Formats: sequence, C-alpha cells, structure tokens
Amino acid sequence: MDELTAAGIIDPVLRASYAECKRLNSLHGKTYYLATLLLPKAKRPHVHALYGFARYADEIVDDLASSLSIPEKSALLKSWGDGVLADIRRGTSNDQVGRALVDTVQRFDIPIAHFEAFLRSMTMDLSITQYQTYEDLMEYVYGSAAVIGLQMVPILGATDPAAFAAAEKLGVAFQLANFIRDVSEDLDRGRIYLPLDELQAAGVTPEMLAEKKLTPEIKAALTFQIAKVRRLQAEASAGIKLLDRSSQPCINAASELYCGIVDEVEKVNYEIFAQRATTSTWRRLKVALPAYAKALQAR
Repeated sequence: MDELTAAGIIDPVLRASYAECKRLNSLHGKTYYLATLLLPKAKRPHVHALYGFARYADEIVDDLASSLSIPEKSALLKSWGDGVLADIRRGTSNDQVGRALVDTVQRFDIPIAHFEAFLRSMTMDLSITQYQTYEDLMEYVYGSAAVIGLQMVPILGATDPAAFAAAEKLGVAFQLANFIRDVSEDLDRGRIYLPLDELQAAGVTPEMLAEKKLTPEIKAALTFQIAKVRRLQAEASAGIKLLDRSSQPCINAASELYCGIVDEVEKVNYEIFAQRATTSTWRRLKVALPAYAKALQAR
C-alpha cells in the first residue's frame, strides 16, 4: 500500500498536492526526508505537507537567483502567507502546497498560531540581518524552528504533554546547528545568526567574520555555540520517549543527524569558511539502518 492510501488520502487533487510536498521534501530536505522514511507510511504524507509549506516560504525569502527586490519579496511572502492562513481558517485551499497543509492541519488540529509564527520569522529574514543577544535571536528561532517541532508532535503522537516542550528544544538545537554550519553562506546573504554579544565575548566582531578567515577567537565562539546545541539536544532527548513508539526511531535519527552537524564542523577543524561541513552518506546509513530496524520492530 502506498503512503497516501495508507493515510486515507484518496481524492486525486489532494493526492497531487501531497505528492508535490513530498517532491519538495525529497529534493531539498535530504536528511529530513531520510528521517521521514522511518515513520509509518500513514504519517509520512503529513510531515511532507509541513515541509512543503516551510520550504515554499523559505524559497521566497532566500532565492538568491530571484530578481525580486526585498520589498517585492516581502509583498509576495505576505500575499502567499496570508492566503494560506486564510485557507487554514476556511478549511479549504486551491494552492498546490496549501491544499495538503490545510488537510493535515484539520486532521491533527494543529494550531494556526504555529504557522503565523513561522511566517513572522520568515518576514524578519527580509529586514533583520543581525541579532544582538540570544534572547533576540530566540524570537526569530521560535518561529523558524521551535514551531516546526510543535507542529510535528500531533502527527508523531504524544503520550505526555511534556513532549511539546522537548520538541521546541530539539527544533532550536537543529536550527542552531544549521547556523553554525552555514555562517559563510549566511554572510553571503548579508546575515549573521550568531548573537553579537556572544561573539563579542569571544573577541569576534562582524568585521572579523566578514573576512572569512578562521581565527582562534572565531573557533572559540563556534565551540561555545556547539556546546549550546549539545545541551539542548540532551535536554530534549527524554521527550522523544514521550512520543508514540512508532515515531521514536525517526526523531532519534533526526536528532543524531541534525545535531551531528556540529560533529562534522569539529571534524573539519572549524574551517567553515573553506568547506561546508556535511553529514556523509556513510554516517547517514550508520544512523538510518539501525533506526529502520527499530522502526519495523515498533510497528
């Protein structure tokens, strides 16, 4: 039985929408997509729908090949985002991605506030390029990452409300790991996601980062950020056990692979300006294969 049929998605138009979300996930979210395959078939399309929504919005904001100006991107994001939010409230959508999202939101009663927060953070990306403190950054990260975890929990299934707080922390850990890996790429976009006061405490200025040369100060700053990722991951780990048994192998694998980005940064000796720290195919398989065996056992 295919995933859509297993999930009870029969309508051809709705199936096409879910298929588009899956295409976006498989194309752009390699690690995320791999982890999704560890879920029972009936859960996977709904995770694809959440990814499709987030990816579409992110593409509007970060498409460097686009000839659109910032005000034009802002207007496009608002128009598309307002349309999807209106569709969620109405309970129906004609948007290719929105149709699957609305169906998922209805099936799992996911609060619309999570999607509002996500779109608010995407809008911040168009106007805010630096964050003075960790607290300032967390306003952005709540919408860009924490709410993704909150959206996922109803689909994954939770045995305890504490699973939601853990999901928030794990979402933040994933985002911070990405920030560490992507310092160079974010500089190309004119952004710095590492809090300026924490950089300053290590003796790093925005100008030093812009030179894209690893220094002892930058290495110290990255070490501090990596410790934060591992602390959040550890704090969230107990919450994974509060999810439905069939969902735990997926989230354990995602946690190891996403937070494992910081391991890869260490392996390249923090040379994030010279190369992009990536998770090897071998490591993906090393994590995924045992997780797949556990997923089959859990089902």
